[in-house]
Amino acid sequence: MIPGYFTSALANHLWQSTLFAFAAGLATLALRKNHARARHTIWLVASLKFLVPFSLLVALGGSVRWSPPAPVASASGFVSTMEEISLPFIAPATSPAIQHGAGTRSGSPLPAILLTFWAFGFSAVALFWFIRWREVRATVRAASPLPLHSDISVLSSATLLEPGVFGIWRPLLILPEGIADRLEPAELETILAHEWCHIRRRDNLAAALHMAVEAVFWFHPLVWWIGARLLEERERACDEEVVRLGSEPHIYAGSILKICRFYLESPVMCVSGITGADLRRRIVRIMTQNVTNNLSPGRKLLLATAGVLAVAGPIAFGLAGAPQSRAQSPAEAPAASAASPAPTFEVASVKPNKSGGNGVRIMFQPGGRFTASNVTLKFLIRMAYGVQDFQITGGPVWLTSDKYDIEAKAEGPAEIDMRTMTDAQRDADMDRRKLMVQALLADRFKLTLHKESKDASIYALVVAKNGLKIKEATAEELTPPDPNEPPKPPDAKGRMQGRGIRMGLGELTGQATKLSFLAEVLSNQVGRTVVDQTGLKGDYDFTLKWTPDESQGQMFRSPGDAPPPSDPNGPSIFTAIQEQLGLRLEAKKGPVDLLVIDHAEKASEN
Repeated sequence: MIPGYFTSALANHLWQSTLFAFAAGLATLALRKNHARARHTIWLVASLKFLVPFSLLVALGGSVRWSPPAPVASASGFVSTMEEISLPFIAPATSPAIQHGAGTRSGSPLPAILLTFWAFGFSAVALFWFIRWREVRATVRAASPLPLHSDISVLSSATLLEPGVFGIWRPLLILPEGIADRLEPAELETILAHEWCHIRRRDNLAAALHMAVEAVFWFHPLVWWIGARLLEERERACDEEVVRLGSEPHIYAGSILKICRFYLESPVMCVSGITGADLRRRIVRIMTQNVTNNLSPGRKLLLATAGVLAVAGPIAFGLAGAPQSRAQSPAEAPAASAASPAPTFEVASVKPNKSGGNGVRIMFQPGGRFTASNVTLKFLIRMAYGVQDFQITGGPVWLTSDKYDIEAKAEGPAEIDMRTMTDAQRDADMDRRKLMVQALLADRFKLTLHKESKDASIYALVVAKNGLKIKEATAEELTPPDPNEPPKPPDAKGRMQGRGIRMGLGELTGQATKLSFLAEVLSNQVGRTVVDQTGLKGDYDFTLKWTPDESQGQMFRSPGDAPPPSDPNGPSIFTAIQEQLGLRLEAKKGPVDLLVIDHAEKASEN
């Protein structure tokens, strides 16, 4: 099976190469009155682009670690815009999202079928070129040397193959037997001049490279069209050079017509002959002696700049999104300003947990204390950066296996009672806590990471067709409690007293909770980002119960816990949301923030 990221990368590469080829076509159109050698070079670059994905250059730039200057507000927007333009095809989410009413299903066989189809096409094209090359090779081996004074070997062939140059690194000039009897000395001289032009220009090497492109991308019509353009401009460039060196146009044109009359065209593109391209147009150009202009300094500079940008642009694009030396959050809002340094813990103890249990406990306590028991580094990253498991990629294997106990304390006065805080104060305090844990991870685990944003499959939380089935919280629930009174115990139904969500195995209980927070909690349950699109800004009470699958039950299971219910008639989380809450998860495409782990080390015990 072909991974989704591979198919999306291939689609992006084909898109970029096609766009590059159209740009090359516009450039050759602008240079139609200039020498053919310039247009041949442009088409060759367009062909080679198919062998060089921009993603390799972007990765090269992204592998560089650097310290950026002061942030520019438009920089991130520019990078995001360029990424959307250059990468219109996004890989599907790699984490298995839970589909409503669907069991375990195998992947689509279409990618494997397409790969097999491509392999057959590649083999057919490669075999065709190989057979043709073997025919020419046999002709060369049967040829005999000609006693001509030349810097390269000249051979005489008994076949009717036209004069041509065979070989790339050590070229040989093949002439058919008796050609001197069919051509006048002046005509033969023009033919030899034409072949010498092919040798000086290394046309066989250029043709061989494009043949490789045709074999790999045989399914792309534009590749074959570029091949025709390369052949046309190659022969035209040699025609221009032969006439420029002083050959009479009518003698040169006559020699080409005689070659076409008596001999066969070269069977492969990488054996440069003389009769290729549109013969009628070639003869007209030779006889009319159309004036071709040299490239002006301005056009030379423009072409050189375009070539540099084609290589340097993707590298700079990768450099713009390169991971920096410190871990960074996907949310820019909680970042500390230069005037106020990021909050950190004064002291911290990190010890490996060897208990073998599954129970996890994590708590922020008054006095700036933070304790975590039996937690993995991935769990800590998820908490510190406000993301879900499916948004974390990369990193070593032990990221999800090694467990730790952590105790840390921040300097400063005791914390304010969260029960008396406003929503804005709670958000600011939570951002501060996250920054402190981020600093701890960077210090003790040497964690470095960077953010990537991709369009992927998400869920939108919307109101169901039959309307909302939950009620807004009462004024009493929204009133901050007296800090001098102890917390209220659960009510007769076991519900918490105060704001928040209580999570259990296959159950969520919300008290005076905003639906945006419910969407955030549901994200980890369904394996996709859930975005609140209900348009409801109030605080709601609700109870949600469903039949969890194995993956949903892992985070709540302790050694003594029973496995998740296996009742086949129990509602899935999708059904429960619709029937019990009057809400619905609607599949869409949207931006998803990912955290890519660049480096992490096991924390030493202290």
